[in-house]
Amino acid sequence: MVSYKTIWFNTKFEKLKICHKYLFVFFFSVGLLSYANDGFRFIDKHKKKESVRIKVISNLVVLPIQVNGVVLNFILDSGVSKPILFYLGDSDSLDINDTETILINGLGSSEPVEAIRSRNNQMRIGGMINPSQELFAVLNQDINFSPTMGMPIHGIIGYDLLKDFVVEINYTSKRLTFYSPSTYSYKDCRRCEDFPIELSRKKPYLNTEVSILGEAPKQVKLLVDSGASDALWLFHDREAGIAPPKQKFRDFLGKGLGGSVFGDRSVVKTFSIGDFQLESVKAAFPDSSAVALAKNIKDRRGSLGGEILKRFHVVLDYPNSRIRLKKNTHYKKPFHYNMSGIELQHNGMQMVTERTNSSRIVPSTIESNDGSIEIRLYDVYNYMLKPAFEIADLRPGSPAEEAGLRKGDILVSVNSKLVYRYKLQEVIAMLSEKEHKKIRLCVQRNGIELVFDFKLKDPLRQ
Repeated sequence: MVSYKTIWFNTKFEKLKICHKYLFVFFFSVGLLSYANDGFRFIDKHKKKESVRIKVISNLVVLPIQVNGVVLNFILDSGVSKPILFYLGDSDSLDINDTETILINGLGSSEPVEAIRSRNNQMRIGGMINPSQELFAVLNQDINFSPTMGMPIHGIIGYDLLKDFVVEINYTSKRLTFYSPSTYSYKDCRRCEDFPIELSRKKPYLNTEVSILGEAPKQVKLLVDSGASDALWLFHDREAGIAPPKQKFRDFLGKGLGGSVFGDRSVVKTFSIGDFQLESVKAAFPDSSAVALAKNIKDRRGSLGGEILKRFHVVLDYPNSRIRLKKNTHYKKPFHYNMSGIELQHNGMQMVTERTNSSRIVPSTIESNDGSIEIRLYDVYNYMLKPAFEIADLRPGSPAEEAGLRKGDILVSVNSKLVYRYKLQEVIAMLSEKEHKKIRLCVQRNGIELVFDFKLKDPLRQ
């Protein structure tokens, strides 16, 4: 048994430290045989369903799962097979069993990275349990979900949780419901559409249609990837006629096991799944070198991510190779790009001082015989620890960069709104609300507060 934390691991090869880095997209493959496990099941064998509260952050589903008795936060990622652990906080620890060091390949590079394979771990979510789960812990100090999510994220989980159930993902009510396939019944639904999915290497693929430049739509096979926060990733393919439009911009797309992934961002004219058609859809075209492993999947043209999936009530049915989609309240919302060029992340805590006006009623001195009272107003200071939001990166040529902001600046306020009163995703929304909106950003740099003014601008119109 090995204790997993932000501490050194003793393995049969060498001492290795485990940390993590947030990914908007993730590709995972293991070139070794997987050990079978019992799979998840209802603890009460008579139970027919289990519902779990989730959080939806950056278009990603986050759910709590116990691993060997310790509650951890996982992203539901249909693009992975085995659960993968990343970082645990300084106050957390976890024992994992039957370990060995291996090499795995991942998005961002063709070079393998080190990981720990662990077998015979107990995982529990609500009233479901897997008493013998195989999982992996990545040995890359740069892999860290939490700063850009604004909350602790400890891992990702996909196929092993989904494979034995019919799973309803409700992005609006923020619930994940697992049903027994033997008792689940599809209700008649005129606003729903059902589609076959192809399960290949334990990952679901769906046939869709895309029109990039306004030409006739072409059929594209996409990975259904709930662990990707983007709307679409499309792979360059000249023969298939897949390439970014002329109106595009260069950007950081995400981080994989092998490092950062860059590419072009643009908009496709239409994207369709059956009779569902979305217009002016965000699309990323990653550099071919970064997705070489992903492109090895036969006929795969890219990924369908969370920014599209969250527009539907999703029923994901692995046992019957089926997916059902139904529009929800997000369906008609427009797609937006980051119009400031600022990539924010949580970077520890900072001491915040707030002054409040208070009054105290004090009796006058003994010499007073009129019964008068004296009212004294004085300043009361509250000292609090609040999250520090740091500029993690700036898009070259963006309004924020041209205004003089720098990587490492700590945000103090946006348009006079003190940012520590808001969640990370709310602050990000302030910087992406509306084109031409004026932004006054107060930041702290080397202990000095500086103010910068700029206007939000659509990067495709720069």
